[in-house]
Amino acid sequence: MGLLSNLSLTLLVFLFSVSVISSEDCTNRRIYIRKLPAQFNGDLLHRQTLTNPFLSPNSLFPHLSFNGIGPKTHKRTHSWYRTDHHLIEPFFHRRLLEYPCLVSDHKSADAIFLPYYVGLDSLRFLYASEDGDVDVNGHGLDLFQFLINDSPEIWKRRGGADHFLVTGRSSWDFSRSPLNKEEWGTTFLESPEFFNVTLLTPEARRWPWQEQAIPYLTSFHPASLIRFQNWITRAHHSNRSTLMLFAGSGRGSGGGASGSGGDKINIRRSIYEECDSQPELCTLIDCSNAKCSDEPIRFIHPMLHSTFCLHPPGDTPTRRGVFDGMIAGCIPVFFDEMTAKKQYTWHLGGDDDYEDFSVFIPKEDILFGGQQIADILGKITEESVGRMRESVLKLVPTIFYRRHGASPELKANRDAFDLAVDGVLKKILFKPSMDI
Repeated sequence: MGLLSNLSLTLLVFLFSVSVISSEDCTNRRIYIRKLPAQFNGDLLHRQTLTNPFLSPNSLFPHLSFNGIGPKTHKRTHSWYRTDHHLIEPFFHRRLLEYPCLVSDHKSADAIFLPYYVGLDSLRFLYASEDGDVDVNGHGLDLFQFLINDSPEIWKRRGGADHFLVTGRSSWDFSRSPLNKEEWGTTFLESPEFFNVTLLTPEARRWPWQEQAIPYLTSFHPASLIRFQNWITRAHHSNRSTLMLFAGSGRGSGGGASGSGGDKINIRRSIYEECDSQPELCTLIDCSNAKCSDEPIRFIHPMLHSTFCLHPPGDTPTRRGVFDGMIAGCIPVFFDEMTAKKQYTWHLGGDDDYEDFSVFIPKEDILFGGQQIADILGKITEESVGRMRESVLKLVPTIFYRRHGASPELKANRDAFDLAVDGVLKKILFKPSMDI
């Protein structure tokens, strides 16, 4: 208990020990926001066909307020919003407008941000009717024509290698082979025109150097340091009455993205069945049919009262719930390295850091080894649990996205957005220049 009693002080010291961004020190940090026609961003937010199939029959429109953060969960809250993670594109764009090292002259920039809402634009390709006239091989080509014809010297400088953009969708959604019309997705990342551009995504593939995973946009967006600290204190002192929690469904839930397989569907079913049969040990949150998409309270409150949160892969390896759970102080349990360890290197550290804040159980041990998750987790000592929870809460400053217009005290500490910008600048700095 002595270890945990010092948690609040430890976190406070941690917050203020993180490097503060200086508006005067912009060496290798200058970013120019490329000026694009509204068809590539603003118009996409108002397109009548802007429908998220995972929220069907609802649309994304209820979530567009406050630059993508969405409406508050209730009137009295100051930190919680009904955020759809797909809308990180307008959110990131808005946050970048507050970046202290923006430049108005592209010649002095170290990196070029493309405010192209690639995920929102992809909807017209991903969900076009089969008898429609939309060419899925054409995703992004109209943007490329603009880039090489409007102020072409900006693109020619490094062949696009100094350009980056962000999306709220998995990179698998943009990785279909141009030769295979039966595959899911568009060909955006398989188009040679964009091979040099860096994509920030909540889920990257293992091999392409152009992709980097960043944390999912969650519903937690405090505007002041004191509100952030109040939440951390609440998560620290919360009574963890349940051993483990699983929020999801017992099967893969749509999308059709590559990277899914029968074993991944089975591990979810196995976990679902174990939780369902042991309600005294496991809280089961049914998130089928997008039940959790609009209501973060549905899963955040149970996460506050659970020691471990189970995160098996689904249609694709990663889960937004990893970050929801960590914000609630729930220790993540992984079953596949691609769920986090091979993804979020800028925000969660390297392979050796994971044992400090998480548990890894190979899915094969559950599917073929006959082991029970509750038995494995139940053997972890209270002291080890305390250390892991402290490590989880220490990571919250690096994985949450504060809202724009936050207090100077909160702005002085790097959040997930700031670390993403730091990482992409370093990545671009070491990229070779290419002419296209």
